[in-house]
Amino acid sequence: MSGRAFQLVLQYDGTDFSGWQVQPETRTVQGVLESVLARLCGAPVRVTGAGRTDAGVHARGQAAGVEVPSHWTPERLRHVLNAQLPDDVYVAAVHAMQPEFHARFSATSRRYSYSVGLDEAARSPFRRRWEWPVSKPVDSDALAWCAASLLGEHRFFGFAVRGTAPVEDDHRCEIRLARWRAVPGGLVFDVEANRFLHHMVRFLVGTMLDVATDQRPREEFSALLAAETNDEVSPPAPACGLCLEQVTYPAALYLTA
Repeated sequence: MSGRAFQLVLQYDGTDFSGWQVQPETRTVQGVLESVLARLCGAPVRVTGAGRTDAGVHARGQAAGVEVPSHWTPERLRHVLNAQLPDDVYVAAVHAMQPEFHARFSATSRRYSYSVGLDEAARSPFRRRWEWPVSKPVDSDALAWCAASLLGEHRFFGFAVRGTAPVEDDHRCEIRLARWRAVPGGLVFDVEANRFLHHMVRFLVGTMLDVATDQRPREEFSALLAAETNDEVSPPAPACGLCLEQVTYPAALYLTA
């Protein structure tokens, strides 16, 4: 199908989804979007995401690429999609893009946040969908040290699921932002990079929290940044605290009219 290239900026509560990618007989974000778009366009429409969020992971700024018939405008497509999508998916914006736009390969960076609840109320059902409740005392200086050590380029074999990247992949990522900040009732970890590996942010958060709660020394975190395997990594933090915040593309890919 020939038509217009659009970028969808998506927000979703990942709790009741089995992740982003289409799976048989399982509810996924991509599957829901493709089903609605097929009805609207009268033909199958492929939705390509900037990244494949796992089951339970949320998004405030997931980007997806679609090609739809040329009579659609960004405003009309956004309005009609939001009228037909389920309540846990929302199209925050639609941008007209150059034909060469690709949601995954055109991205120059992605930014995630991870929320940790430290007060007793973090166990409330109204917060557990979005935060990882941690009851142990947390050393904020240790978290800041771990975050600072991530900046720059590293090979993240130690913080990725083994076997999910191609054999020839060097697991090299450039971390451009890594910080912990205080919020009411807890902490948020912000991280931005040119790319992320499978479970990478969750492994990082789980290991940093182990360091900050005296479960393991700082030296082991440094060693993992140089490791060739993930044998010594801490268990990944739960999916509920992770949110894809933003995907960045070159300005030249956006059409202004």
